[in-house]
Amino acid sequence: MTDRDWQDPATVDRLLAAHTWAIVGLSDNPSRTAYGIARMLQERGKRIVPIHPAAARRDLVVLGEKAYPTLADVPFEIDVVDVFRRSEAAGSFADEAVAVGAGGVWFQLGVVDADAFERTVAAGVPMVMDTCPAIEWRRRAA
Repeated sequence: MTDRDWQDPATVDRLLAAHTWAIVGLSDNPSRTAYGIARMLQERGKRIVPIHPAAARRDLVVLGEKAYPTLADVPFEIDVVDVFRRSEAAGSFADEAVAVGAGGVWFQLGVVDADAFERTVAAGVPMVMDTCPAIEWRRRAA
């Protein structure tokens, strides 16, 4: 398996076209990369759904959107689960995404778990790994 498998252009295009993005690891800290990407997604007309464990302890709102502690707590359909977690922790979120019926999974730049990719795709859920939506949109605009 190569990065070409997990950065298939048709899959990238399909996920970029999706509307509702659950962002795992998104907090209300504007200095974090996840925050900037979430803001960019909103600017492109996407609905973001912050997923952060702190949401269980307080009424966390990020970029105007209510946060949820887990993907299972989100009461509506998720098109893409975008994971901002270390590679060794990311696979469990891919499994959760499959379990909740998400339309796709996206692991951010530097996040790689080949086993999670295989499980997710085998379950019929498209997945992109080791890249960022901002990078992919720039590539398509060039």
